[in-house]
Amino acid sequence: MITITEFSVDKIRDPFGIVAGDRYEFRLELDIEEDDELYSESGVYVRVIFRVDGEESRMVKYELHERGSDRYLDFDLEEEEEKQIEAFCREHYSEWEE
Repeated sequence: MITITEFSVDKIRDPFGIVAGDRYEFRLELDIEEDDELYSESGVYVRVIFRVDGEESRMVKYELHERGSDRYLDFDLEEEEEKQIEAFCREHYSEWEE
């Protein structure tokens, strides 16, 4: 299980209306235990693209990065962790500020 310690969310602009629905970009700071393969002394964050189209919402993609260096980490989250992050995004996407 992961712990989200901080987050930011921004709405992705689509001035031409090419993509249906709205997209949001999240940056979720994670607290990861030392014995986890994702652990980094610098810390880890996940960048999430989240889609909302009417009543439907879902995580489109995510990327894990090392905090500080922004180095991409080639790992996949466990299914339960993905569901946790998707639920978090669903709950918080409306908190973006213009």
